[in-house]
Amino acid sequence: MKKSFIYIAMASMLLTGGLSGCEDRLDIAKHGNMGGQSDFYKTDQEAKEALASLYTTLKGTYYNWFFMKNCLSDDVWAGGGSRGDNAGMEKLNEYTFGSDDGIVTGYYQSLYGVIYQANLIIEQVKDDSPEKKRCIAEAKFYRAWADLELVSMWGTAPIVDHLLAPNEYRPGNSKPEDMWAFIEKDLTEAINSNALPSKTNANDQETTIRVTKELAEALLGKAYVFQGKYKEGAAELEKVISSGKYALFTGEYDMMLHAVNNNNCESMIEWQSRNDTKQAGSFLSMTYIMQGWRTDHLQYSGQAAAEIAQGTYGFCSPRKSLYDAFVAHEGKDGYRLKSTMRTYEQMEEYGIKLHAGVFLPGNEGYFFWKNRMLQSDLITNFPAFQTMQYTDNRVMRYAEVLLLAAEANLQAGNKAKALEYVNQIRKRAKLNPLTDVTMETIKTEKRLELCLEGVRYQDLIRWGDGEKMLGQQGKEIPSFTTQGVEWNYKNDSYGFKERNKLLPIPLKEIDLNPNIKQNPNW
Repeated sequence: MKKSFIYIAMASMLLTGGLSGCEDRLDIAKHGNMGGQSDFYKTDQEAKEALASLYTTLKGTYYNWFFMKNCLSDDVWAGGGSRGDNAGMEKLNEYTFGSDDGIVTGYYQSLYGVIYQANLIIEQVKDDSPEKKRCIAEAKFYRAWADLELVSMWGTAPIVDHLLAPNEYRPGNSKPEDMWAFIEKDLTEAINSNALPSKTNANDQETTIRVTKELAEALLGKAYVFQGKYKEGAAELEKVISSGKYALFTGEYDMMLHAVNNNNCESMIEWQSRNDTKQAGSFLSMTYIMQGWRTDHLQYSGQAAAEIAQGTYGFCSPRKSLYDAFVAHEGKDGYRLKSTMRTYEQMEEYGIKLHAGVFLPGNEGYFFWKNRMLQSDLITNFPAFQTMQYTDNRVMRYAEVLLLAAEANLQAGNKAKALEYVNQIRKRAKLNPLTDVTMETIKTEKRLELCLEGVRYQDLIRWGDGEKMLGQQGKEIPSFTTQGVEWNYKNDSYGFKERNKLLPIPLKEIDLNPNIKQNPNW
C-alpha cells in the first residue's frame, strides 16, 4: 500500500553583502495583492501546508531535544573524539553549565517556535471542514507537548496561548499550576473535537504518522502522572491500552529503532524522514552522526565493516552504572541488555577494535547497540559526513505508556494492574514475570527500557532523585584505552545541585525581557 508522509523539504539561502550597490535594480513596483497572513489558511490544502510547517519546526527541535535531555541524565557520558570535542555537551553532562548554555537556549527557543506555529493554525484556520478541524486539533496537541516540556524542565516559563501583539512580546513568568491547567485544556479539547482519527489497528503505519486520538490521551495521561494526579492518569492511559491501537514491537529488539521499522506498532510520536535520494539533502541531520561510534578511533572488520555506517563521532557513550543496572536486573547475558549495549570485548568479537595508542574520552568500555548506525539506515552512504539517514525521529513509544500506567496504577492503589503492565515489558525483554511490584521496580524497568530515549532526566527530577543519582556526576571523567579505563579529567565544581531542579531561563531571554525572572539560584 502506498504510504503518505507529512514532510516538507525546506532549503533557503539568504545572500547578504555585495548587493548594496544594486538596490535601485531591486526597487520594483508592486502590482496587485502579494498576499499575507490574512489571505492564507483558507482551504484544506493551506491548512495542511501550515501543519507541514509545524512538523518541520518539530523536526528542528530534535537535535537539542535528544542531546540536552540525554546528556543531563545518568545514562551517558558526553563522549566524542577528544576532551573538549563538544564543550557544550560536556558542561551539560557534568553539570557545569550556566544560564548562557547554547543547547539549553536552543531547545527553549525552539519550543516557542513550535508554539508559534501551533498558534498560527489555531487562530487563523477556521474549523469549517473535517481536515481543518483535524489540523487545529493536532496544533493543540503539539502546543501542549511543547508546554509540557517547558513546565517539566523550566517550571516558570511563560504561557503563550495566542499570537502575540507587539506590546505583548515580553511576557512574564507563569505559575506551574496554570501551565499544567492549560496543557490539560488543550489536550482535552483536541480529544473531544472528534477530529483526531484512531489507527485502524496496531499495525496501521499511515495513520500513526500524525496525531491520533489515543496519542492525545497518552500525553494527557502523562501530564496527569507528572503532576501526581495518579487516578486521573491511570484512567486516561487505560483508554490507550484498552483500545488495542498500539502494541509492543515483537521483532528483534535491537532493530526496533532503525529505519526498516519506522512507524512500527509501538510508534507514538515519530517525526518522519524519507528514503529518497533525490531529496536526501532535505533530511540532512547531525543527530545520528553524533551518536554513532567514533569511527576514526576504531578499526572495522568482518561483519562490522559490512553492516555499520562509518564516519560517525562517538557522543553519548553508555555509563558502566547503566550496564551494572542491566546486569543486576537481568544478568550479563540478558536479551534486552545485549540488544541495548555491548562491552568492548563483545565489540571485538563483532569486528570493532580500538586503534593502538588512541583513547575514547567519556567512555568506560561500553557502546550503545540499539541505536548503532547501520548502512541500511542510510539514504546515501557518505562516510566523510554521514548525515543522511531515513531513521525517523522517535520521541515517544508505547512502552512508555505502559510504564506510566504502571506508575499511575501503583500510586493510585491498583498494584495488580501495575504488575500486569510491568510484566508486559518484561515478557518482551524475555524475563520471567514478577509476583510483586514497587516504585523502585518501575523506576528500574523504565531506566533500562527507555535509556537514551530522552525520558530519564525528567523522571529523576519529578521523582526527587536528581541529587541522589546525579550529585557526583562530572567529578571525574573516564577515558577508554586498549589498556583499560583511565580517569584523567577532574572538575572542581560538578554535579546536580538544588538549583538544577529547574533549568535556567536562558540569559538571552533575561537580557531582552525585563518582565521575566530567573529561576532560583541561577
